[in-house]
Amino acid sequence: MSDITQSGPVLAADGRPLKRSLARALRMQKIRALMLIAPLLLFVLLTFILPIADMLFRSVENRIVQDTLPQTVVAVQDWDADSGEAPPDAVYEALAYDLVVAAERKQHTRVGTRLNYETPGISSLFRKAGRRVDEVGEGYLKQFAALDPAWEEPQTFMSVFADPEWLASRADAGDEPPFQLSETASDALPKASGAYLNFARTIQEEDNDSPAEEEPWAPVYMALHSDLAANPQAAQAFSGDAQRLLQDAAALIEAGQMETESARDAFIKMDKDWADPEVWRTLKTYAGKYTNGYFLNAADLQKSPDGPELRPEDERIYGTLFLRTLIMSLAITCSCIVLGYPVAWILANLPSRTANMLMILVLLPFWTSLLVRTSAWKVMLQQQGVINDTLVWLGLVSDSDRLVMINNQFGTIVAMTHILLPFMILPMYSVMQTINPTYLRAAKSLGATNWTAFWRVYFPQSVPGIGAGSILVFILAIGYYITPELVGGTKGVFISNRIAFHISQSLNWGLAAALGTILLVIVLALYWAYDKIVGIDNVKLG
Repeated sequence: MSDITQSGPVLAADGRPLKRSLARALRMQKIRALMLIAPLLLFVLLTFILPIADMLFRSVENRIVQDTLPQTVVAVQDWDADSGEAPPDAVYEALAYDLVVAAERKQHTRVGTRLNYETPGISSLFRKAGRRVDEVGEGYLKQFAALDPAWEEPQTFMSVFADPEWLASRADAGDEPPFQLSETASDALPKASGAYLNFARTIQEEDNDSPAEEEPWAPVYMALHSDLAANPQAAQAFSGDAQRLLQDAAALIEAGQMETESARDAFIKMDKDWADPEVWRTLKTYAGKYTNGYFLNAADLQKSPDGPELRPEDERIYGTLFLRTLIMSLAITCSCIVLGYPVAWILANLPSRTANMLMILVLLPFWTSLLVRTSAWKVMLQQQGVINDTLVWLGLVSDSDRLVMINNQFGTIVAMTHILLPFMILPMYSVMQTINPTYLRAAKSLGATNWTAFWRVYFPQSVPGIGAGSILVFILAIGYYITPELVGGTKGVFISNRIAFHISQSLNWGLAAALGTILLVIVLALYWAYDKIVGIDNVKLG
């Protein structure tokens, strides 16, 4: 007999190599498992991960100043913020060019609001300037028009600034294409070209009009005067009527016969605060695309020439609110443990029929509106409320010395304990149900007293339920803002109330995002500490 040997890979039933078939089967199994959890992953991504990422981005994003005032941001960088003097006239000119566009696009109030978060009063400056910025350079407009009435005609500016190809395409197209500058104007008259381009594009986009039919803004004339004063020979680059008009204007400027205007004086005439160096220091400080200013404000700090420094004592509120939020959340958690543990123990040790009936009383608050429950506590806790009336009737408190239990920390703790108590009872009850009562009987049979049996045998087994309930209640408490707002007054509000205020009222979303981010970091740090001290593996829900 001869030995029969088999060479080559082991084959599966379908004739393919067994190793490849197994790998394919495992891959398909993983794909099926991924498809099963894909809806949950998508839900978590859309409702949890992306909002947190957006919050983190908003806490440092600061593009509004740079996008709205691009020329001003560049010009103000050369100004010495520590000089104690306002910037030179060139910076005010850049502000005029930017602000006239922003006012037309209704964006000047947004940048004013952003800077007002850092220095109160700036918002009103931008509102006033937005209404009158088109007057900056009006003296130049009148002088150009007095030199030659053609300077008041839109077609004159078309002949100077418009690209010939754009003019041809405008004539052929039904809809006017975006305005294009000529290369000649861009090289010879750089400031005026930029100012006129902004004018033309804004007129097209915001008003749906044609720059060929609208007289330019006054700041365009100011820019034209600046270019001709810097380069009197700029007119040589043009031809025809455009060259003649520019030559006449340049000659008049060179001879000193055209009166000059100061953009700085024009802004100070609108509001004297435009001469305040602090306004410009704020603009320069917060001109970047990204900023740590929101986080500094959230930590009661502010930017200064020497770096971050503490705000004045009467402006430090967030540190106090963070500390109050943590302390009161811990107090609410402890009160829920003290009140909830006996209830959970009774429910776990009663017959199932009776326990189920009593469980309805625990769940009943979930069927009542949060606002109704909070409003009920307002009625009960106020000085003329049910509790004070009862204490006076019993003679425990005199009518003139009624207890103050509302609009303070006590009212917040009481109301929130009532609201969050079911979240503590349910995890503890589910864990206590799993504790075998024979353990207690065995301990007593060995000579242990009732207290010793409870403390040495029963309580350690119920700790996982306490841990689960504590985490649940603490996380809910630290983020509550409706109940503290209604019953907390000025002494019982949480940091979440300020976050809600900045989101819905002051619209300072950057500061709200920074406060939310800090709160998130604090919660994660406490969660990490809890895991290290107690162990998250010891937390059970039954």
